[in-house]
Amino acid sequence: MSRLRAIVVGHRGQDGRLLVDRLRERGDRVLGIDRDVSEVVGEGPGEPVTVADVDSVAVAVETFKPDEIYYLAAHHRSSQGTARADALGEDLREGLRVNVDGLVNFLEALRSRAPEARLFYASSSLIFGKGGADERQDEETPWTPMCEYGLMKALGMQACRLYRERCGVYAACGILYNHESAYRPPDFLSQKVVLAARRIRDGCGEKLTLGDLDAVTDWSYAPDVVDAFPRILSLDRPADFVVASGEGHTVREFVEAVFTHVGLDWRDHVEQAPGLLYRVRSARIGNPRRLREATGWRRSLTFEEMVRRLVDDAAEGRDSVSSKCELACAVGERGEVGH
Repeated sequence: MSRLRAIVVGHRGQDGRLLVDRLRERGDRVLGIDRDVSEVVGEGPGEPVTVADVDSVAVAVETFKPDEIYYLAAHHRSSQGTARADALGEDLREGLRVNVDGLVNFLEALRSRAPEARLFYASSSLIFGKGGADERQDEETPWTPMCEYGLMKALGMQACRLYRERCGVYAACGILYNHESAYRPPDFLSQKVVLAARRIRDGCGEKLTLGDLDAVTDWSYAPDVVDAFPRILSLDRPADFVVASGEGHTVREFVEAVFTHVGLDWRDHVEQAPGLLYRVRSARIGNPRRLREATGWRRSLTFEEMVRRLVDDAAEGRDSVSSKCELACAVGERGEVGH
């Protein structure tokens, strides 16, 4: 395969870091863009790119001449409806700027400057709003976003659909469910639990206080989810795909698996405070059948294996994660979801 040129927007986030490593492993040249800063990874700084400025994006695309663009940038101060009422307007405006305006600028640049290039947009299961424990969402499930972030991601997906149907742009979307790695910030639920369990095992004597232990989520290992992105762009036609494990597990199961792996009984060290967070009682569980059939994608780790890997990666440090990601949204204390 000839060396490709890829732009990764949001290359310093969890998914961006994992994706950049993967693309460089296959020999690609990568331009990373994050918060108006750009760099040709492994080579040095590039010209600043402002994603919300259509001319800045057009120049970047015309200059770098990408074969692929991965739009992973996201703004989600709150994804469970916990933002203050007086901050809603600000949150929506910033969400539009990052999640929609920037994306549209890249779609327009593809249409006018790089019609042969392909774009992947990272959407979220929050476009589906509430889900039931006995149902799984797929690509035909109606969108009913119940929060700012879900609304913005639905708008972004619709923009991709309009550009591919009206303009012939190759714009594909991944509807991402919760996916975890050691690159998650420490205030996300997965890392909060993992890091606390390790400290408790080492004798700190603290108690871990969590919210609703019966909340159900669809958890995957982030490197597995990121593996789907280039697979989706390799297809002859652009389409939208659910990227998920297809299984639901409670927060209680996650906590138990973490503490078991460090040799502790979680019941001795975890306190539940159901009122700690406001959460919509729903269980979004995805059906990845279409993705599997179209690309051959499979997750490499089961839920239990993923939990053990998260604990082990935390022990070795975050920089060790990428070396384990050659590969074949957990709710955090801020009420945020990975995707």
